[in-house]
Amino acid sequence: MPTLNLVPVTSDDYRRLAERALPRFLFDYVDGGAYREVTLDRNTADFNRVSPRQRVMRDVSAVSTAGTLAGTGCALPLALAPVGMGGMLAPRAEVQAKRAADDAGVPFTLSTVSICSMEEVAAVSDRPFWFQLYMLRDRGVVQELLTRAWGLGVRTLVFTVDLAVVGERYRDVRNGIAGGVGRWGRLRAGPLSYLAHPGWLRRVAIGGKPHTFGNLVAYVPAATNPTEYRDWVGRQFDPSVTWADIEWLRGLWAGTLIIKGVLSTEDARAAARVGADAVVVSNHGGRQLDGVPSTISVLPRIAEGVAGQTKVLLDGGVRSGLDVFRARALGAEGVLIGRPWAYAVAARGQAGVAGLLGTLRREMEVAMALCGVTSLADITPGLVTVAD
Repeated sequence: MPTLNLVPVTSDDYRRLAERALPRFLFDYVDGGAYREVTLDRNTADFNRVSPRQRVMRDVSAVSTAGTLAGTGCALPLALAPVGMGGMLAPRAEVQAKRAADDAGVPFTLSTVSICSMEEVAAVSDRPFWFQLYMLRDRGVVQELLTRAWGLGVRTLVFTVDLAVVGERYRDVRNGIAGGVGRWGRLRAGPLSYLAHPGWLRRVAIGGKPHTFGNLVAYVPAATNPTEYRDWVGRQFDPSVTWADIEWLRGLWAGTLIIKGVLSTEDARAAARVGADAVVVSNHGGRQLDGVPSTISVLPRIAEGVAGQTKVLLDGGVRSGLDVFRARALGAEGVLIGRPWAYAVAARGQAGVAGLLGTLRREMEVAMALCGVTSLADITPGLVTVAD
C-alpha cells in the first residue's frame, strides 16, 4: 500500500509512515529487537492466540475505559512507556508526546536517556509524569536524579531491572550504533541516508536541537553529542545490581515504585518483597534476551502468583485497544506502549500520538461493548479464551 497519502489510524499505519520519515538507522533502532528477533515477533503474534468471547443483548450504552494505573487515575488503562533517544524521532518528541498524553488522560513515562530533560517535560503542564530510571554505578547520580524528579512533582518511579547488560541488537550493530556495553561503534549511515530524508534533516536534526541527553547533561559535561552520552551510560550500567539495591532505592523513594522487566513469578514475588507497588511483565520489547516467551503468554501465571501482593502491568506487543482488553482480561491492571507512540510521534508529532491514543480508546470501547461489559472491573478472564 502506498504510504505517501496514507491517513494513519492504527499503529501499523504509523509504523509505515515512520519508516518513510526516519533515516534507516533510527527506524531500525525503534523497530528492531535482539538476535533473530524471535521474541519481538512472539510479543505481537501471541496476542492473536487470545480470543475475545462475544456477548450480545446487553445494555452497553455507557461504556467507560476510565480507571487507575498503579495508583494514577487514567482515562484508559494505558501509559506511554519510556523510549530512549525519543527526541531523535521528532523535534522535542518527549514534550510532544507528554502533551498528547495529557490531553488523552493517560500517564507519560520519561526515560532516563531522553533527549528532553525532566525539567523541560515538567514545564508542559501541571499533570505529573512518570520517570524511568536505571541503577547506575554512580549512586550519587541516582540520588540526584530522584531528588530532581521529586522536586518536579514526579510521584511514580519506573525502575528497569532487565538491563544488567545490553542485548545484542543486530540491526543496531550493522548500523554502528550498538553492540553491547562499551562497544558503541561509529555510525555507518552515510550522507545519502540523511539526504534521502530532508524533512527529518530540517525538522529534527537541525530544528530539534539540542540532541544531548537532557537528564544527564550535568553529569557528562564534556559530552557534545548522543554518542558520547551513550558511551557514558554504557559504562554506568551496573551488572552487579541485586534486590538489595532495590531495597536501598525503596528507602529513598517515598512515591509509587514500579519494577519493569520481570518474566517469572519468582522475580515478581521478589519485587513485591522489596516493596514494589507494581511490576511490569516485560521482556524489554524483545530487545534483550531473544527466545524468551512473549509477555502475554506468561502474564496469567505471574498475575495469579502475586495476587494481593502487588499490582501487575504489561508491555510488549500491544498494538490495539483490543490488545489492552486482552491483557486486562488475563490479569494486568493495564499496559505500557513504547513502539506505537514512537512510530506515531515520528510520523505526525503530537497529532500522531493523539490520533493513536484516540484509536486505542475507541478500539477498547468497541471490544468491551461487543463482549457485553461497560467498565474495567467487568473485564475478567471469562471474557477470553486462550489457544494452546
